Amino acid sequence: MVTFVLFIVFTALAFDFINGFHDSANSIATIVGTRVLSPLAAVIWAAVFNFSALFFVGSGVAKSVASGFVELSVVDANVIFGGLLGAIIWNLLTWWFGIPSSSSHALIGGYAGAAVAKAGFGALLWGKKWIETLSAIVLSPTLGALMGFLLMVLVMNAFRRVANNKAERFFRVAQLTSSALLSLAHGGNDAQKTMGIIVGLLVATQAQFVGQTGLLSHLHVTTLDHIPVWVELSAYTMISLGTLFGGWRIVHTMGTRITKLRPVGGFCAETGGAMVILSATKLGIPVSTTHTITGAIVGVGATNRLSAVRWGLASRIVWAWVVTIPASAAMAALTYWLLAAFNPL
Repeated sequence: MVTFVLFIVFTALAFDFINGFHDSANSIATIVGTRVLSPLAAVIWAAVFNFSALFFVGSGVAKSVASGFVELSVVDANVIFGGLLGAIIWNLLTWWFGIPSSSSHALIGGYAGAAVAKAGFGALLWGKKWIETLSAIVLSPTLGALMGFLLMVLVMNAFRRVANNKAERFFRVAQLTSSALLSLAHGGNDAQKTMGIIVGLLVATQAQFVGQTGLLSHLHVTTLDHIPVWVELSAYTMISLGTLFGGWRIVHTMGTRITKLRPVGGFCAETGGAMVILSATKLGIPVSTTHTITGAIVGVGATNRLSAVRWGLASRIVWAWVVTIPASAAMAALTYWLLAAFNPL
């Protein structure tokens, strides 16, 4: 059993890597699309600031994921493993087709789907965190679009008397700052979701680690209120490495296909998206960075003219958002049933 739990911890960290890989577009699509940085320089820049979130962001989101969605008494190793596999399968499918879906919602949907497969819908904690998370599917892209639109309008008015070439040079530098802020926000919110899953697993299986010595003693976790340092370091390292390798299919969709961006637009989209994500992180709400930055890009594009946004592509992305939680939940449920059949606990 100890070996199985360790394997699940490594699987959770693999999901974290895939999360960074899948969602690297959130941090770098705009700065690559505006050609401020090359793709290689952009992923290095984003990975550094993904990891730096460790020093600036708390652990409210991790605690929400660990305790706010599924009744802990239902959780066992198979539930966690099934949830992770469901989320990983959905992430890889959407990455392959270049669809910027939400890794966050895939993980939460997978976790819920596996729990429901074990104990029915009574396994879910129908309360504040579910309301916040489901509301965020609509609110985070809406607020992202609003912030992107407002910032673009303010910037265009503030720089209306500045020569285009001077403004362009200014925002090519400014976009480095906004991209760093967005990468920090991305790492801070998304890495915590994996941290919450790992801590939930360790608390649910704590009896396996009573009396363990050496490195295994660090796996004995008895409360959801404390995130061990090694969990934080591991999660932030893996999401940063995932970002470093990048998900180029989605970068192309978000950086060039939704709307055409210049550095000023990239700056406004990244700053607006980061403000929304950091506010949610402060409140302990697990939001989708993908939804938020996509909304911000749409908001920026709409300041030129509504036809500047490829609404057909945007609508297909929205449908991917809507189906992510039920799709990943269904995949996780099937995975749980297979695990329970071959590895009953």
